[in-house]
Amino acid sequence: MTKQLEQATQPEWTRMVANIGNFLAPSMAKDHPNLPVVKAEGCYYYGTDGKKYLDFTSGIAVENVGHRHPKVVQAIKDSADHLVHGPSGVIIYESILKLAHELQQVLPPNLDNFFFANSGTEAIEGALKLAKHVTKRPYAVSFTGCFHGRSIGALSVTTSKSKYRKYQQPSWLTYQLPYALPEDLPEGADPEAFFPEKLEKDARRLFSHQVDPEEVACMIIEPVMGEGGYIIPPKAWLRKIREICDRHGILLIFDEVQTGFGRTGNWFAAQTFGVTPDIMAIAKGIAAGLPLSATVASKELMDQWPLGSHGTTFGGNPIACSAALASLEVMKEEKLLENAREAGAYAMERLLEMKDSYPVIRDVRGLGLMIGIELCDPETGEPDGAAVMDVLDRCLEKGVLFYLCGNSGEVIRMIPPLTVTKQQINDGLGVLEEVLQERGN
Repeated sequence: MTKQLEQATQPEWTRMVANIGNFLAPSMAKDHPNLPVVKAEGCYYYGTDGKKYLDFTSGIAVENVGHRHPKVVQAIKDSADHLVHGPSGVIIYESILKLAHELQQVLPPNLDNFFFANSGTEAIEGALKLAKHVTKRPYAVSFTGCFHGRSIGALSVTTSKSKYRKYQQPSWLTYQLPYALPEDLPEGADPEAFFPEKLEKDARRLFSHQVDPEEVACMIIEPVMGEGGYIIPPKAWLRKIREICDRHGILLIFDEVQTGFGRTGNWFAAQTFGVTPDIMAIAKGIAAGLPLSATVASKELMDQWPLGSHGTTFGGNPIACSAALASLEVMKEEKLLENAREAGAYAMERLLEMKDSYPVIRDVRGLGLMIGIELCDPETGEPDGAAVMDVLDRCLEKGVLFYLCGNSGEVIRMIPPLTVTKQQINDGLGVLEEVLQERGN
């Protein structure tokens, strides 16, 4: 570790970090907080400044088993001794078949056939293409505020921020329905009754005025809104979506890129809500940091997607598949689903206590270890993205890394590795409370 830090603090490295714009596009290099690191392990990053940082981002919901878990690292090394690249289809190899078999054991019933790719966006592209190919219908319906990726097909159903769509004209034959937002719930109303009724009316209006349901191939949704603000919808609302899809022969796609692999306390949010989609997109937590994703559907649907209708060069990389197999094994052996539920419940309890003490906290919401802390202006009650950035910067100075989300950046994301301990939650939330005390709100 000392040698790495010495190397990392050499003048050349320091100059490169200071002039990062000379090497990387701003769209890649200017995210928050641009922390220079030399190593990661467990729930921690190690910075070039010699400090250890508690990571409550998991590489944006990727390192569910913790950074550099020994079993994953060993699986990567062992795999590299035998095979580095496929491509799948030209050759076939053990790790991709074993991974497909293991995923069948943890996914909802009938989601048992896989097209492996590299990223969440690719999995979404595959899901949209599969739905349109199978149904022979041209249109897709997504839900306002959801994020599905930034490639042009995925962007067509992404509406978390308008800036992602600027100049791109990503129409791609899509329509939107409103998400079940807490702010839309009338005072005193039951969300489990109000939002399904509202959805029925909204869908009827869409199908009457803009697109015939017989031309809609799919509805696509994040079962928990991610980048758009960590919004948890009522179970009855998701069931109503399933019902509407079944009524009109529309395929339902769940984007579980962020919610998958234990993040909500079950293997997938579909199991948390008791709603099974026809197609699922999975990525992020699948391979402990290596690029891997999958479009998942039943064999019946996949069999209608013939050779040449979709393809990949790097998808299902043998080393990534080996890492994914090791990650699944770790999650089972270390009971990380149980820890996500227990640690998440403990974190929510502490955060709700903080909400009662600090008016800047407008709302706290979470499932498992997918937790959002929404900040507002205490005087106006309006979302306050500037406050979030200030809190994030101050927490980082004290050694804790959070991330942000929401349309105006008004929500702090708390998404630690599923290996996080009660003590680490206390450490991280203790820093957060210290920062709120210093701010005086």
